[in-house]
Amino acid sequence: MSKGDSSDASSDYSDKKVVEVAFSDEEAAALEKRVWRKVDLVVVPFVTMFYLLSWLDRTNLGNARIAGLQKELKLTNDQYSMALTVTFIPYALCEIPSNLLLKVIGPNYVLPALVTLWGLTTTLQGLVTSYHGLIVARFFIGLFEGGVLPGLVLYLSFFYPRRKLQSRISAFFSSASLSGAFSGLLATAILKMNGREGRGAWAWIFILEGAFTVAFGLFSFFFFPRSPAHASFLSEREKEYIHEVLKKDGAISSNERADGFSWKEIGRTFTCPHFWFLGVVYFCQGTIVYSLSYFAPSIVNALGYSPVKTQLMTVGPYASAFVVTNVTSILADRYQCRGLVSIFSAILCIAGFAIYKESHRRVTLYGSLFLTIGGISCSSASLGAWVANNFSPYIRRATAIAGLSMITNLAGILATWLWGSISTPPRYTVATNASLALSVIFAVFMMANLAYLYWANQSKAKSRESIAEADEDETLGDKSAYYKYIL
Repeated sequence: MSKGDSSDASSDYSDKKVVEVAFSDEEAAALEKRVWRKVDLVVVPFVTMFYLLSWLDRTNLGNARIAGLQKELKLTNDQYSMALTVTFIPYALCEIPSNLLLKVIGPNYVLPALVTLWGLTTTLQGLVTSYHGLIVARFFIGLFEGGVLPGLVLYLSFFYPRRKLQSRISAFFSSASLSGAFSGLLATAILKMNGREGRGAWAWIFILEGAFTVAFGLFSFFFFPRSPAHASFLSEREKEYIHEVLKKDGAISSNERADGFSWKEIGRTFTCPHFWFLGVVYFCQGTIVYSLSYFAPSIVNALGYSPVKTQLMTVGPYASAFVVTNVTSILADRYQCRGLVSIFSAILCIAGFAIYKESHRRVTLYGSLFLTIGGISCSSASLGAWVANNFSPYIRRATAIAGLSMITNLAGILATWLWGSISTPPRYTVATNASLALSVIFAVFMMANLAYLYWANQSKAKSRESIAEADEDETLGDKSAYYKYIL
């Protein structure tokens, strides 16, 4: 692979022959304030909108179900669950290849193309007239959306040092909460279009939301920056500063060979103990994420509220989750406590599902959604940052992000059947018990991973006493004694 083919941060800087430079304390302080503000104003809004639209177009099937999709297409509960399930199969399978493709083609082409293609598919989903047509549409939505989440986490790691990453990941992860609130409001408004042009309100939900996604995808082709080294909004000195900060932080490697493509490096990812601790966590967390994302409208509707009121009442828990996610992420970046935030989120889920399991008052059952949706939402940002922070070099990080995201989406298959067919409203007893158990397992393995990383850092500290950094193999990545895991 030539240098020109690589789009990760270190290789891009190699292309432009950026050399190591020195910054005075005064200049570094001025750049520190100016550079990240610029990146925040340009990069974060694009990434946030990509993920918001992804989540909106992936989960609006729940709103469409309340708006009449299942009734009009004459779907059984099993068929509805299958329509959800089929989305996750291509979604999971394409995540690792997509992240590796990001390096070859460049995120400025791959990500806008995926946005445009899934938006087009969502629009066409509004024209389906049968179960089989819905299955085909859901398959292609999963295929085109699969590379988005791992691609966005990896992309942000090109721009930000590890200590600043979670609050930025939070900005786009919390957009999932925002999309849940926005989806409810939008679906409520679109219900008034029922019967327009001979189509049900559920069809207009897909058509209008999908059309906006296509428009934004086409727009982003022209303005989405590829990397810091190619960002037109940064001066050359600002680009040099980002490169130096990322290199000193361990976010990128100064050794091009370490960041090059390697099948061996992909394999090494799966020998890391913290990958497998997080694998269990991601499966538990993913099941709960998709359970609530797809079935929150159905849960609220089963409490006895009308379809219109149901759409409105899903707004509150998601709006609350948006606030919780961003506040906890700011704290996690400030105090470098990703693991503790994730454990806190698991505790919120345990409390929420326990209340839903035991309570019989409608207002309390509804209130429990603020705990479960808020808890699971704030865990997404901390887990995403934790993976990006603690895997290096580039290929190992790309593989870990995509591999764990794949586990999350395979967990989504379990969620669709737990809440769609195995459990029945209004109490969804089996699904609630399963979600409570998964929340406990989530918390236990989070603590196990935190303990492992703490132990690994202690072992590395002892190794540094006898190993000089210059004597280490530069391809060790996060296995280096000088690479400190973020807790």
